[in-house]
Amino acid sequence: MDLTIDHRAATPPYEQIRLRIAELSANGTLAAGFRLPPVRALAADLGVAANTVARAYRELEQAGLVETRGRAGTVITARATGTSVQAQHAAQAYAATVRALGIPDDTALALVKAALTG
Repeated sequence: MDLTIDHRAATPPYEQIRLRIAELSANGTLAAGFRLPPVRALAADLGVAANTVARAYRELEQAGLVETRGRAGTVITARATGTSVQAQHAAQAYAATVRALGIPDDTALALVKAALTG
């Protein structure tokens, strides 16, 4: 994830994090369902306090752009990416089905590409 903090900027670090994650979601770089790094890990990577990252995640969640799923972590929502919830659920159902069938990821992706172009 392409995220850096400019400690000299007038914008507070939590806001820089919030804006960048929102931007990466909106432009499709972070897809719906993408799992964000844990708060402590991202804080360590960026050289900021854990509370700074926690505040950014909290504000993103209040805006409906991320969802916290307990031990499963914080993920980008369909709303953040402009993807319909139905499309996200269809993708998750397909992924579950191909995993249950033992189909490798590259083959599953090729099947989807063929179905979309054919």
